[in-house]
Amino acid sequence: MRLHPCLAAAAVVLLSIAVVQAQEAVVAAGDTDGLFHSPDPVLNTNKQAAYHIVKDLIEANHWELADRYLTQEYIQHNPLAASGRDGVVKFFTEVLKVKPSPIPSRMKTKVVSVTAEGDRVVVAYVRELKDPKDPKDPAKTYTTTWFDMWRFKDGKADEHWDPATR
Repeated sequence: MRLHPCLAAAAVVLLSIAVVQAQEAVVAAGDTDGLFHSPDPVLNTNKQAAYHIVKDLIEANHWELADRYLTQEYIQHNPLAASGRDGVVKFFTEVLKVKPSPIPSRMKTKVVSVTAEGDRVVVAYVRELKDPKDPKDPAKTYTTTWFDMWRFKDGKADEHWDPATR
């Protein structure tokens, strides 16, 4: 069965509108810091280490504190940074050339959720990006979700995953 060309065009327009309007904004949780606690002592230790990795290392760039939160053997699955604690520190301090800033009392990063199970902690974040249809207009953005997942060993991150690409 063939559709009349006008009906086919109308269907394409309606489907296009549905796709454009389908995306809902990703929203951060109300109490970000509260997400990094657990009544289980092991999960709490791992969540707190993840919290400080984000707040102290990634937000404030205090990579001199990396030995508190990352094992020396730290396995890195992000294709931009080398494995090993030294490789990650080098990536941030020498490749990205980040400079330390005061460590905030509360995390600034917009977090959607924190899930801890066994030796793993997954943190999902709000990620705001420029609209590729109009990248020159800073007002045109959309949100999506970024995540980091760590495997912990003795209270320190020993392995890391995220969706980064080259």
